[in-house]
Amino acid sequence: MALRPTGNASKQVVDQDTWPNVIGEARTVADALPDLLVEASHVANSVTAGWHGRRRAGPGESFWQFRPFNMGEPAKRIDWRRSARDDHLYVREREWEAAHTVWLWADLSRSMVFQSRLSRASKRDRAIVLMLALADMLAYTGERIGLPGITRSFSDRKAAERIADALTHMGKPDAFPTTAQIKRFSDVVLISDLLDPIEDIARWISEVASTGAKGHIVQILDPIEETFPFDGRVEFHDPEMGIRLTTGKAEGWREAYQQRIQRHRAEIRDIARRAGWTYVLHHTDRAPAEPLLVLHSALSGSAEALAKGDS
Repeated sequence: MALRPTGNASKQVVDQDTWPNVIGEARTVADALPDLLVEASHVANSVTAGWHGRRRAGPGESFWQFRPFNMGEPAKRIDWRRSARDDHLYVREREWEAAHTVWLWADLSRSMVFQSRLSRASKRDRAIVLMLALADMLAYTGERIGLPGITRSFSDRKAAERIADALTHMGKPDAFPTTAQIKRFSDVVLISDLLDPIEDIARWISEVASTGAKGHIVQILDPIEETFPFDGRVEFHDPEMGIRLTTGKAEGWREAYQQRIQRHRAEIRDIARRAGWTYVLHHTDRAPAEPLLVLHSALSGSAEALAKGDS
């Protein structure tokens, strides 16, 4: 549950109408995607250099590429249909079936629409930018990616566009993706504010870990969600549960609130550490390239990525 300030506290929030009328006032995911795709491409280009993928030819069922036929190879390898298009002989190569797969998921639930005056973007928009930028980077290096429960894993240079298109056809957004498609040796990247009950978070991490996959968590928070700079009478509203709570002296809650959210964050980090997962804390007033650099290190198999990362 995530309580958001309304009423007298609306002066401290950039979009005071975002809550509770999310559908009527906030931009829809489809409306935001064109701009977010452009931003994601710029972010991806800034961190892609030097990142090498693991895709290569080998035994498998999925088509990878055509290459020129080399003298001495068995003639049965020639793809005669492709070769008939010009004066050269070509071989159809298939992708190594153990190619690396990365499953991506951005929490697009209602709590993610929040944006304060201290932030550069809403948590939802930042999560989408990070996911699309990561998809772009992975596609550039030939990795397979997918949205669990939404798409199959695929390898495509236009992966970010395909992911964006899939988002426009999503039904009710879920905070956590299904684990049905996740297999051993794959990676799962979850981008969310993770303001869910700690039991739900631990349960999902346990389910993914039981598949043999490795996980990477990016917790996105608006800076106001940690500083709690409210004074006087403030009404808080939970956009997902519909709960409203009013306090006459919000400043009296500050210390207890800050201790609770710090404890919640520490519990998530500890659960991730025990599972051998990467944990990154990202604030929406910081550059989106920062968490991507940590993910880059983690997905490249760097040992340093298992250390705590805050941005």
